[in-house]
Amino acid sequence: MASIPFARSAAFRGPQGQEDMPYLLTPGPLTTSRTVKHAMLADWGSRDIEFRHLIGDIRQRLLKLAGAAEGYECVLMQGSGTFAIEAALGSFAATKKNRKTCVVINGAYGERCARILDRLRRPKTTLDVGDSRAPAPEEVAQLIESDPQIGAVVVVHCETTSGIVNPLPELAAVVKSHGKVLIVDAMSSFGAIPLDMAELDIDVMISSSNKCIEGVPGFGYVICRRTLLERSQGRSHSLALDLYDQWQAMEKNGQFRFTPPTHTLAAFHQALMEHAAEGGVKARGGRYWTNRDVLVKGMRGLGFETLLADEQAGPIIQTFLTPADPNFSFEAFYEALRLRGYAIYPGKLTERDTFRIGTIGQIDETVMAAAVAAIRDVLADMGVKSGAPAR
Repeated sequence: MASIPFARSAAFRGPQGQEDMPYLLTPGPLTTSRTVKHAMLADWGSRDIEFRHLIGDIRQRLLKLAGAAEGYECVLMQGSGTFAIEAALGSFAATKKNRKTCVVINGAYGERCARILDRLRRPKTTLDVGDSRAPAPEEVAQLIESDPQIGAVVVVHCETTSGIVNPLPELAAVVKSHGKVLIVDAMSSFGAIPLDMAELDIDVMISSSNKCIEGVPGFGYVICRRTLLERSQGRSHSLALDLYDQWQAMEKNGQFRFTPPTHTLAAFHQALMEHAAEGGVKARGGRYWTNRDVLVKGMRGLGFETLLADEQAGPIIQTFLTPADPNFSFEAFYEALRLRGYAIYPGKLTERDTFRIGTIGQIDETVMAAAVAAIRDVLADMGVKSGAPAR
């Protein structure tokens, strides 16, 4: 798909408030505040005492936000969220032939966890329920009971393939009642959807800097039990992704082992303070839920249908069925909408033909209403009479 560089495009007709770039209506990277952007204007030395204090404060704030009581540690890891997931699986997934890691799958990101385990040659089993519904706790219980070799279970909290929020409290209760290690991919949910690690007895939680905390890309983080970290020494398949070694370095001198993403960390620290000032998880999630409701109502008014029922869809990203109108072309729709100041998620990961619009980031209901108005104008320009899908 051709891409227009916005800093040079005279065609851009987007809204005010986002400089000359579009609002990112995606599940990350996402639109950030100007103060988060401003935090990246300073250059930090990775060994500076002030920077090491900043890293320590980030770790402590994340532990508190996760409800991680005494006995948990927070390890920061350079790279995208997938780097952090691979680091966690490389440290905590089963390695023995008589033990397995079970991956619960209902979309592309559960599938990615399974692919990582395959690449690491770690024994695994999967429970795949398709991409349009949540796994039932009874299904997970049945699989665990049928396979005594399962030692750990991986669950994606919000599967952004469709936007569905999986029933984490119920799934956690099943996994822990059977005495298994629980690893949660909370990449797209942490910071906006309630998650208390101590209360749910979660062993490992993974997320990244450019999601609901509203930072910028550059690192992920793993919050886990200290006992698991201690037992993982020498277990990692990788030098760079070794969580134990990374933790030991941070505990010893507050530093990353290798060059840290200094600007990203400074931006994330600012984003954490803004998250707290907004009112924490409850307020951040409340704004995202309002964004979702405004978007879905507006899109349905244009004839669009959602892949998921309202009670299944979370506040992170919404999946819409592609219109049946022969004048509709997603590529043309995407570029025309982008020129009006709104970048959505191209392509499809679901079994049905769909596209996705994110409702997170430094946006509010006013932005979502304006995005719906822009979509209405684009459809009119394309000669698309309705967003209704094929029957």
